[in-house]
Amino acid sequence: MTPKVFTKLLSLLVLLLVLHTLVMEFVFRRLVEHSAGVDLHLLGREALWSGLIALAVAIPIAAWVASRISVRLRRVVSFARSIADGDLSARLDQPGDDDLSAMEAALNQTAERLGRSFAEIESRRQELAAMLDSMQEAVVAITPEGYVRWSNAVMQRIAGTQIRPGRTLVHSVRDPEVLACVRGALENREVRFGRASSLAPGRIFEINAAPLPSGGALVVLHDVTRIEAAEKSRRDFIANVSHELRTPLTSIQGYVETLVEDPNSNPETTREFLAVILKNATRMNRLTEDLLALASVESPDYKLTLQPARASALVHDAIQSLGGIVVDSKVELESSGAPDALVMADPDAMNQVFGNLIENALKYGDAGKRIRVGARLLTSEAATEVQFTVQDFGPGIAFEHLGRIFERFYRIDKARSRDSGGTGLGLAIVKHIVQAHGGRIWAESELGSGAQFHFTLPLAPAAVGEKTAPPNA
Repeated sequence: MTPKVFTKLLSLLVLLLVLHTLVMEFVFRRLVEHSAGVDLHLLGREALWSGLIALAVAIPIAAWVASRISVRLRRVVSFARSIADGDLSARLDQPGDDDLSAMEAALNQTAERLGRSFAEIESRRQELAAMLDSMQEAVVAITPEGYVRWSNAVMQRIAGTQIRPGRTLVHSVRDPEVLACVRGALENREVRFGRASSLAPGRIFEINAAPLPSGGALVVLHDVTRIEAAEKSRRDFIANVSHELRTPLTSIQGYVETLVEDPNSNPETTREFLAVILKNATRMNRLTEDLLALASVESPDYKLTLQPARASALVHDAIQSLGGIVVDSKVELESSGAPDALVMADPDAMNQVFGNLIENALKYGDAGKRIRVGARLLTSEAATEVQFTVQDFGPGIAFEHLGRIFERFYRIDKARSRDSGGTGLGLAIVKHIVQAHGGRIWAESELGSGAQFHFTLPLAPAAVGEKTAPPNA
């Protein structure tokens, strides 16, 4: 209750008391006029004094009552202001069972319901924010005026500190496709699609900008970089396979047509043509086998029969079984030594790995007349693997090729590879087999110093226990 209201109530009470006194005095006079032997002036003064005494008693009582009501009303006003400021935990005391107490109880119930409603809304808002932050897509909400209203964690990682609530989108995101889609959604109130390639270096996003019913727009950015890379890889793979098949097929077709059109050709020429046809057919068969092998090792269903095998035995078997392929080339296949440590390996898969690596060394390193195969146990305390090496002493590999030589169909010298019958899939097959074993593979080389191909295999559990056991165990 304000001071003005309190003053008006108090003045009204005083006026009522004064009127009451005057009325009582008038009535009292009328009664006395009809009585005999009574001093009217004396009675009038007594009535006036009695009214003044009643007024003196009533005014403090009225002031006390008004003050109590004013205090309670001020508490109600303070409570209302606390609720308006967001303090939904504020409550009013209920000292009695009068109307004000009932009003205070109703206000307390209203505040409690508001508190529960706001708590539920906040909980749902946090759940929604957590869901949007856990999405793989970047999401940003835009106001009708073009300002950022909200963005999830993915969008913040992409745009960095540039994007934040209250900042205009045009100053937060520089990609023209994103801005165009948002502008179309805000102005035309329709869903817009696009493709952003300059939002983040090396990444491609599909844009979906949709208008919101309450105004503004919601933008969703889906990262399709991997999909694009996979699609490009698929196109390149098909193009490479087509090219690899077309070359021998064209050669076979040409020689066969020549033989068909000239049935009386020279036998020597016929044998020469048939040798070329056989060579190209063999090349196509090798390519088909390598494609099937690559498809097998890349398949999620590819399974290995892992068993403990000694590293020295793997190296010895590789030299013994593959020594025949280097006899005609006069290249020496030798061992550089290997430990007897047990590794987990699939023997058949390891034969394929060593075969591809030695054949690759034979093609590109035959000038060194020597191929060395070996292994060593990694000596660091945390090491639990054996490193195998196939080394040639040929011309070596330039540095710019080392990071790509395990890609499908990648060749350093394409003309030489085709002359030697290579398919460009051998090292890719080796990489997938080694990774399926849980190992790593890489190449080291310098021009003029040959090349070394290294791969690792994990130690067998028993070998790990022996390696890490304390000396007194």
